[in-house]
Amino acid sequence: MQGVDLNLLIALDALLTERSVTGAARRLGLSPSATSRALARLRLATGDPLLVQAGRSLAPTPYAEELGARVHALTRDARAVLRPPASRLDLASLHRTFTLRAGEGFVEFLAAPLMAAVAADAPHVRLRFAPKPDKDARPLREGLIDLEIGVLGTSAPEVRTQLLFRDRYVGVARIGHPLLDAGGVTPERYAACRHVVASREGDVAETVDDALARLGLTRSVPLVVPGYPDAMRIARRSDLVALVPRSCLGNPLAADHAALLGLEGFELPVRTPDFNVSAIWHPRLDADPGHRWLRDTIMAVCKAAYP
Repeated sequence: MQGVDLNLLIALDALLTERSVTGAARRLGLSPSATSRALARLRLATGDPLLVQAGRSLAPTPYAEELGARVHALTRDARAVLRPPASRLDLASLHRTFTLRAGEGFVEFLAAPLMAAVAADAPHVRLRFAPKPDKDARPLREGLIDLEIGVLGTSAPEVRTQLLFRDRYVGVARIGHPLLDAGGVTPERYAACRHVVASREGDVAETVDDALARLGLTRSVPLVVPGYPDAMRIARRSDLVALVPRSCLGNPLAADHAALLGLEGFELPVRTPDFNVSAIWHPRLDADPGHRWLRDTIMAVCKAAYP
């Protein structure tokens, strides 16, 4: 828009409303001489006198009369575009679908309480969980998903993160598994078991393998499945031992989710590092009131589940 000064629209709106250079100057916070110069530029730009002397006031030309409503609407819309959005969010009338990307474990164990919390505040909001084949940041950048939940695994420097909870790995086996008898879970007995590994990419090696390797031990992994819920279901029906995040066993202060599934959780006999589970989003949604409310709701649900 080379050569177009949009400030002239503001001046024209004031002049057409006040029909007085002095009145328009007062409205604009300018001097009368500066407002007169703006009127001269408007006349040059439009090729029309716009306002002509009529006694002690100014009268609009037919073209100016025609422009009046359009100019007022344009200036109102321009101000609305450049004004910060209203911070108040009416959740009761919010109609919106949020697309989230999370692992199978989060969907299985936290999607239901999250949906209950969302529905209590915003009954017209829909949550859509998308598949999570990897940790690529491109869907966040392109707006294909609104929020990712998991371990930060992207090098995208611009993404925002918020810690939801700290997690660690534990073992699970069926109730009555020989590993859980009076002999205790030692590194040697643990490594001697057959294991099921959860891996989207099909990898077998995990942090527990590094710890076992330092003791000269190696696991036998005859089965790899896509997600932790799959590994837990298989462990319940076999002698295979699974490695899952502690969060998959439910709230540590409430009923043991593992026992309800016919499983028993146990601490690993070797040390593995804890890890952060975070909410991850693109900065273009940082100030969005609806998105901010969703992040706060997810944080509250995670704190209730994993205090």
